[in-house]
Amino acid sequence: MKKIRILLVGLVVLGLLFSACQPQQQEPDVEEPAVEEEVEEEQEDAGPFRIAVVMPSSINDLAFSQSMYDALLRVQEEMGGEEAMEFVYSDGMFVVDDAAAAIRDYASQGFDLVIAHGSQYGSSLQEIAPDFPDTSFAWGTTVDTFGIDNIFAYEAASDQGGYVNGVMAASLSDSDVIGVVGPIETGDAKLYVDGFVAGAEATNPDVQVNVNYIGSFSDVALAAEAANTHIAANADVLAGTAQMVVGAIGVAEENGALWFGTQASQTELAPDIVVANQVYRWDVVLKEVITNISEGTLGGESFTINLANGGEVMEYNEQFDLPEDVKTLAEETVQGIIDGSITIDLPE
Repeated sequence: MKKIRILLVGLVVLGLLFSACQPQQQEPDVEEPAVEEEVEEEQEDAGPFRIAVVMPSSINDLAFSQSMYDALLRVQEEMGGEEAMEFVYSDGMFVVDDAAAAIRDYASQGFDLVIAHGSQYGSSLQEIAPDFPDTSFAWGTTVDTFGIDNIFAYEAASDQGGYVNGVMAASLSDSDVIGVVGPIETGDAKLYVDGFVAGAEATNPDVQVNVNYIGSFSDVALAAEAANTHIAANADVLAGTAQMVVGAIGVAEENGALWFGTQASQTELAPDIVVANQVYRWDVVLKEVITNISEGTLGGESFTINLANGGEVMEYNEQFDLPEDVKTLAEETVQGIIDGSITIDLPE
């Protein structure tokens, strides 16, 4: 009996020794929730995504600059307001040297994205961006990033909406004479004009489309003069692009000529004669750029807005009595461009 007790005691001792040699399970880290809270607080402290924009004309120009301003407002709302995204802007920066100074100043203030909204700002951006490698820049309308890793580029396939407007213009013209007021023969302005002419001529081979480039994006008086020249040549439909078109639209309204717009909605200027507008939705690009920056890609990519991706939208003036067959033709043209059944032949 005594031997049995000794044996049992020995087994217990061995069991204790064995358990003491086993690795102990790690106790839960009670501080972990506090660490997670600290990380969340740091993320909140990072603040909103900050954008600065330099634009050549005013934010209410009903054209190029307003199209970007409106897009920023839409993106800000979608992201959750000023707490999630804030932006500042310098408009009316038609003097390139002044714009360059503003771009550099914004970059030095640590904005997440600095947008140079104008093809005239390219050379300035090419010099400034390398000095701020941790800041993202974007400019348009172009696809050229200069091979610089912190520059995004964006452009508009404005020939698409231009083509649709040209189709409607040729369908509505009684005189078979159409006038186009262009600014400078470059960028999305030239694309729009070329697309408009192609659409008009494809619809009516007998139509005469007179194009006049005035050599300025902003000279309202010159645009009005060009529009009067078109009216004198018997044009009953006019179109144009850039912020100077307010002068041409005034002439169209005075003479009862129809108007087709682009970049932003111009209906409010002359609701009786504006038929339709191709409206730019730069928010399609902005959202992609913001996502890329948030994921660590600061540039080196280019983007294009068009009818297919919703970056360009055809807006018909509800106050204008557009014949149903013309609207149907326009919508069929939009779909044809999107699905590829319509090819836009542009001049070389």
